[in-house]
Amino acid sequence: MVYYDGQSPAPADGEAMAERKEENRDPATWVDDHGDALFRYAILRVKDETTAEDLVQETFLSALKAIDGFQGGSALRTWLVGILKHKIIDHYRKSRPEVLASDLGPNEDESHEHRLERAAEAPALQEWAGSPSSLLENQRFWEVFSGCLDELPEAHRRAFSLREIDGYKGDEICKILDITSTNLWVILHRARNKLRACLQDNWFGAR
Repeated sequence: MVYYDGQSPAPADGEAMAERKEENRDPATWVDDHGDALFRYAILRVKDETTAEDLVQETFLSALKAIDGFQGGSALRTWLVGILKHKIIDHYRKSRPEVLASDLGPNEDESHEHRLERAAEAPALQEWAGSPSSLLENQRFWEVFSGCLDELPEAHRRAFSLREIDGYKGDEICKILDITSTNLWVILHRARNKLRACLQDNWFGAR
């Protein structure tokens, strides 16, 4: 899953490209047109409003400085999200959470184990009522998903977001979070199980 990277339609001719490029260059429209989308993108990953606002502001400042390099070959929002991604990665590198033994060991309380067992016995996600595409468009689902993501330990949430939402490769995530590949595997395994159990309790099982 990757948010906000839809491609804008190809221009009919060079004149259309020039018109879109000129329109996209106006920084006065950026906050109104893209601020909310960029903030939602950031808050899903950093879970702190002040940090998310700072990252979006830094994104706009960097984009303003680099606007001469924007060729208009992709949607402006796609370009801005690309800048924001780098800002988020820099934030992760500067504030790496400590990977605790509890993040890696089987120290789950009994009630959570029961939820995991119940989730494991449930149908695969794609077999639940409703298509995956309809879930992606369901605002309420994303509110529940975001709440479940909030419950993960910081290291788990960052690793899951980088891998499953942003599509980074394992070796890239290990460098960003400064963890071993074995630790990453364990963290992702536990994160997926917890998210699955939480969604089973609060979305699929509640419907």
